[in-house]
Amino acid sequence: QVQLVESGGGLVQAGGSLRLSCAASGRTFSRQPMGWFRRAPGKEREFVAAMSGSGSSTYYGDSVKGRFTIARDTAQNTVYLQMNSLKPEDTAVYYCAGARAAWTRPTTSGQYDYWGQGTQVTVSS
Repeated sequence: QVQLVESGGGLVQAGGSLRLSCAASGRTFSRQPMGWFRRAPGKEREFVAAMSGSGSSTYYGDSVKGRFTIARDTAQNTVYLQMNSLKPEDTAVYYCAGARAAWTRPTTSGQYDYWGQGTQVTVSS
C-alpha cells in the first residue's frame, strides 16, 4: 500500500520560512513526478510545485515562484518543499502527491495517483 506522509507544517509569521517533507512508502518515486498542492479555506485546490520524474525539471505555481523550492531525495524516497518569504495568503493545507506516469508537465491534480493526508500551514500577519 502506497503512503505519502507530510510533515513540517505549522504556524509562522509573515516573512518566515518552513520546510515541508513528504515521505513515501510502499512504492519508489525515483522516476515518477512528485508534487505539492494546497487548499485554502473556501478555495479550490491549487498547484504549488512539482518535479519531473527525472528530477531535471521543476514547475511552480505563479503565486509561489521565486519563494518556494521543491527538492527530492530519491535515496530517502522523500520530497521537500522549502517555503520562504511566507505570506498570509499562503495559509492552506498542503498536500503531497505522487504520480504513476512520467508526465512531462505534472502540474494538474488529475495527473497524480497518490495523495498524502495534508499538513496545515498558517501564516500570521
